[in-house]
Amino acid sequence: MPKYAVVIPAFNEAKTVREVTEQVLKNSIDLVIVVDDGSTDGTADTVRDLPIMLIEHEQNQGKAVALVNGMKHAADHGVDAVITLDADGQHKPEDIPRFIKAYEENTNHIIIGARLADKHLIPRKRYIANKIANFWISWAAGYPIEDSQSGFRLYPAELIRSIDIKVSKDKSFVFESEILIKAAQLNYYSTPIKIAAIYEEDSRPSHFRGGMDITYITRMVAWSLITRFFYLPGLYRSAIKPQWHRNDAPFLFRYCCDWGITLFLATV
Repeated sequence: MPKYAVVIPAFNEAKTVREVTEQVLKNSIDLVIVVDDGSTDGTADTVRDLPIMLIEHEQNQGKAVALVNGMKHAADHGVDAVITLDADGQHKPEDIPRFIKAYEENTNHIIIGARLADKHLIPRKRYIANKIANFWISWAAGYPIEDSQSGFRLYPAELIRSIDIKVSKDKSFVFESEILIKAAQLNYYSTPIKIAAIYEEDSRPSHFRGGMDITYITRMVAWSLITRFFYLPGLYRSAIKPQWHRNDAPFLFRYCCDWGITLFLATV
């Protein structure tokens, strides 16, 4: 039987992390890891008595470092896949069996919890930002990605063991975008499953730093495209081809465009 771990990065989440962790423990998970990333509100103390692995950072190092630290520990314990979800209650641990089922049907895929179907529940600015990010990250990865900014995911442990991405506090929110691009280069693609978009009115402010984090993500994607001469095949496969293959497009038009663009891109 495959073995699974869940990694929960947490920074000042004393209000919600215990309930989230207890809900995770109700699932058949072999290892649960909470990474307390230098919290100052007693986050670690709220889960210390639970049957989990607790990793404590003395100082806040950012979500990317917390994620990678937890994921590496999980992979070192011999699991087959690692599930990540946030500690703020935005993700429902009850969905974990659906991630496992999707993974077992799509081995060696990253499973992403896609929220964008619930458009009316997502703050407008965040929805637009996510759609824009989807376009650019899909281009750089070379295939359509439905929710590139979702943190509720399942990663094959072999991908975690083989991939090398430099992380830092300054680029805390770059990692989850960059790993999709790097994974695709290693032939690990993603499969989406629909999850609820949960945005509580009394939830704590997002750790996402607006313009600064968007700038870092943009630089990462731009560099990935520039170093591959703008990766035109990726643009075709992620954005152009899916439109041409819509059911309402005439068959002959789709067929000719498909082969014509493929031949063109093969020569550039």
